Parts: sequence; C-alpha cells; structure tokens
Amino acid sequence: MNLIENKEPTVKRNLKARHMTMIAIGGSIGTGLFLASGTTIQSAGPGGALTAYVCIGIMVYFLMTSLGEMATYMPVSGSFSSYATRFVDPAFGFALGWNYWFNWAVTLAVEIAAAAIIMKFWLPEVPSIIWSALFLGLVFMLNALSIKSYGESEYWFSLVKVVAIIFFIIIGLLTILGVFGGEVIGFENFTMGEAPFKGGFLSIISIFLIAGFSFQGTELVGIAAGESENPEKNVPNAIRQVFWRILLFYIGAILILGLLIPYTSPSLLGGDVDNISVSPFTLVFERAGFAFAASVMNAVVLTSLLSAGNSGLYASTRMLWSMAKDNQAPKFLAKVNHRGIPMNALILTAIIGGLAFLTSVFGDHVFTWLLNASGLTGFIAWIGIAVSHYRFRRAYVAQGGDINELKYKAKWFPFGPILSFILCMVVIAGQNYEAFLSGSIDWYGVAVSYIGLPIFLAIWLGYKVFHKTKVISLKDCQFEKSA
Repeated sequence: MNLIENKEPTVKRNLKARHMTMIAIGGSIGTGLFLASGTTIQSAGPGGALTAYVCIGIMVYFLMTSLGEMATYMPVSGSFSSYATRFVDPAFGFALGWNYWFNWAVTLAVEIAAAAIIMKFWLPEVPSIIWSALFLGLVFMLNALSIKSYGESEYWFSLVKVVAIIFFIIIGLLTILGVFGGEVIGFENFTMGEAPFKGGFLSIISIFLIAGFSFQGTELVGIAAGESENPEKNVPNAIRQVFWRILLFYIGAILILGLLIPYTSPSLLGGDVDNISVSPFTLVFERAGFAFAASVMNAVVLTSLLSAGNSGLYASTRMLWSMAKDNQAPKFLAKVNHRGIPMNALILTAIIGGLAFLTSVFGDHVFTWLLNASGLTGFIAWIGIAVSHYRFRRAYVAQGGDINELKYKAKWFPFGPILSFILCMVVIAGQNYEAFLSGSIDWYGVAVSYIGLPIFLAIWLGYKVFHKTKVISLKDCQFEKSA
C-alpha cells in the first residue's frame, strides 16, 4: 500500500479516552433535544418520533463505524476531508472540507448569540453583545491554550448535559409510576387519539430531518482522532459507547415526553432560547414538583450552547488546518505553535464566526441566508464519510491489505455505508418537499432550503475543472498512519 510518512511539526496527541467519549456526546446532544424534541412528537406522535429517531440512529451507527474504521487505521485531525481527498477525489475532499468549515463557523455565531439570549434570564439589563463577546473569548481561550484544555472543558460541559438527561429520565419514570404527582399515568397519553403514530408514514419521513440534525456532531470523534493519545484503542471505544448512550438518551427522553405529555398538547411546540420555561423538559420537571426547573434548564441549555460553540471552533479549526496540509487552503493555516495548536486557523475561524454574529446583529436577513447555506452541510459530510469508507475498504483490499488485520472493522460492509448514503440523500431531497406539493412551486422556499446544495456542487465542480482532478483509482489511493 502507498504509505505517506509525515515528519512535520503537528498537533499533539493528548486527548484521553474519556475526552474522546465526551467530545462525541457533547457534539450530538444539544438544544435540539432539550428544546425542540417535543415538536417531533407533536408532528408524528410518540411512536412516529421514536421510529424516526431509531432509523436515523441506526444510520448514524453505520456512519460512525465507517468513520471509526478509517480513523483507527489512519488517525488524521480533520479526518473525512482528508479521507475524501485520498480515497475519492481531491475536488470532493476540497468541497467537503470548506463546506464543513463554513458550517461550524456559522454555527459558532448561532451558539454565542443564543447563549447571550439565555443570560437575559438572569441579567436582562446587560446588552447581549457583551455576553456574545465574552463567550466567544471563552471558547477561543479554551481552544488556544492546548488540546487538553479543550478536551477537559468539553468533558465537563458534556457531563452536565448527560447528568441532566439521566436525571430527567429518572424523574420522568417516577412521575409516570405515580411517585411524583400521586397519579399513575401509564400508557394513556401514548395511545390516545391517533397516537402512537400520527399522520402515518409521511409524518415520520417529515421529521427525519429533525432527528438527523439532532444526531449531527457525532462525527467530531473522527476529527479528534488525530489528537487522541491512543487512537487504535480510544476511537473504537468512544464510538461503541457513544452510539448506545446517545441512542438511549434520545429514545429514553422522547419516550418519557410521549408518556407524560399528550401529542396534542401545545406545550410540545413551545420552548426556545427566548422562553425555556415552556420547554417540554422544564414542564416535566415542574410537574414532578421542582419549582426551580426553569433556572436549572437555563443553566443546562447555556452549557449545551457553550459546548457546541467550543466543539464548533475546534472542529472548524482542525478542518482548516487539515486542508492547508493537503494544499487545499493557504499554507499559513497549516502552521502549528509549540502547544500543538494551529493558531492561524483558529484565529481566522474565530474572526469569521464573529463577523457572522455581527450580521445577526445588524442584518438578520444576511444571517438567515448564511444559516440556510450551512443547513445541509452535516448531511453532506455524512455522505462524504459513507463514500470515503466504501472506497477506503475497496482500496485497502485492492492494494493487498488483509481485512482481518484492521484494528477496528466496521460491521455489515458494504451494506452500512450504502444504506447511510441512501438515507442521507432521502433526507436532503426531503428538506422542504412541501414546497413542491402546492399548486405552484414555492421557489423562495426551495432556495432557502436547498441553497447549501448548489454551493457545495459549485465548489466541488469548480475545483475539479480548475485543477483537472479525477476520481482516484483504487490502486493509487494513499494510506497515511500519522496525523
């Protein structure tokens, strides 16, 4: 096989196993679960919501095992952009990397803006821009100090969310059994009216996108693989633990909500960063008799936002650094300081995130389009992982590799990546299918929903035409074992 040895100064392998696990959990458990999970129950009923999350969960499992196989064999900080460049086509890797970087840079702006809104719950007189500047400075500092400071901060941010969800599930079960509230609820709400499945198959399909967004961020474990102190052991362990824990948290939380709150309840549609007091999670805690529920959930959601901003800055910085190493971004972004931090990439990403935030202050219309442009990027990245793994395994065999010698082997190949590819394409196509069902096509709705797709294709095809790249033959795919 074609091995590339990398002797240049690089990032440091200081992430421990517990960091890797919590990075993946922190990336995928966020405000979508705490604030928006009720919407899926209201739309498709509790059974429909559970079905959608289980299906997306299975797809994510296959994607994570695909990523795990590649990241264990070839741990690269920046991961799937590099894999796509080596195993598919440099143009494909270029487009994946820049789109993913842009997505997290914009997401960083979203998270710090939302965190500032949360602070108004306690200190309404302080201007939001002050909090946003402080939070941006905080996550920048955590990323700039060392990879260990990022890993440690993400560990504790994520732990707060995990404890909150476990506590919610326990309190919810005790409430259902009548320990809190004095009334046994059972399955009454789960089977009332059209429940458990409201609206049939199409309703389930319609919430696939919400479920998919909820799971996005699990791929962070692949990006962090290049900085794990023992990737051959830590990456597989993190992937195995993370999938089952996340699935348990999401399925457990939605099951509790479906049992406690009727799908017809208007409260399931409530809950956002402006009014956490009507979040389904808050309502369940209050029903159990916890008067301080709103304050607690505010603190948990604030932690989730800071965690997402922290991880977003890390992921986009490493992606930019990785692309610079692959000659797909300016070379100055590949420089790493003595602490193993790609500071130029970090500073540029923080600046772009800050500028994106300023558009939200001075021009909501511009910010909305930036956000929409990044909307499909997570699913496009997942498609990139599926395609890259399919090609990785075939190239590995074509170059004489023995599958049994892989330290971590994805199960059910090639079914896993093929199923993941198909489901991601279905979700992307159905992003706003309602725009095509009315008497006349809602072209503005189509543009808002799908703008990220032509941007990705334009970057991909533009690079391909300019650099005259071709799909790499299996015999020429290059394998690298050092980050």
